[in-house]
Amino acid sequence: MATQNTAARRLSFAAASLMLATAGLTLAAGRRRLEAEQLQVKRLELEELAARRRALAHQQRMHWELLSRAIDDPSLAAVIDTYDANIPEAKRRQYFYANAWYTNLYHLYRAGIVDQKEFYGHARELFQNPLMREYWDASQGQRATLKSSSDEARLGRIVDDLVREIEDSDTDEWWVVGDPPADGSPEDR
Repeated sequence: MATQNTAARRLSFAAASLMLATAGLTLAAGRRRLEAEQLQVKRLELEELAARRRALAHQQRMHWELLSRAIDDPSLAAVIDTYDANIPEAKRRQYFYANAWYTNLYHLYRAGIVDQKEFYGHARELFQNPLMREYWDASQGQRATLKSSSDEARLGRIVDDLVREIEDSDTDEWWVVGDPPADGSPEDR
């Protein structure tokens, strides 16, 4: 009887060991599958980000192409001209060009090439120019149509504040005017 109990115990131990080994292999295989799936999800997210950046780059090229045509041909500019009718044609063309510069900066931000702090630094440099500030004032109505929670509206409000600070400033050291916002890249939102 003792021999049978010992054999039964050995058999039970062997079966338990086999079950544990099988469970361990199953867990390891499950873990590998999970890691592979997580890797696949990450790859898809990166592909989506790359596609979004390509689309933004294409949009920026299209914007520049269309705006260039408007700058070169006043009859085409009339299609997109929403500025005050009393503004001379030469000034309107300057506004279109100023818009191209601002839109370029906006797209750099949207593409994740510059963060919010860098956007602010570049905007601070751009808006040192009185003509850029004049354009900004003239385009206020265009920005008023934006959804207030959009990135474009939020960045517009940052520039609004910056322009006020530049105009109120009594220093020639333009690079110290204003308080840069906290970092906020598109991926952080």
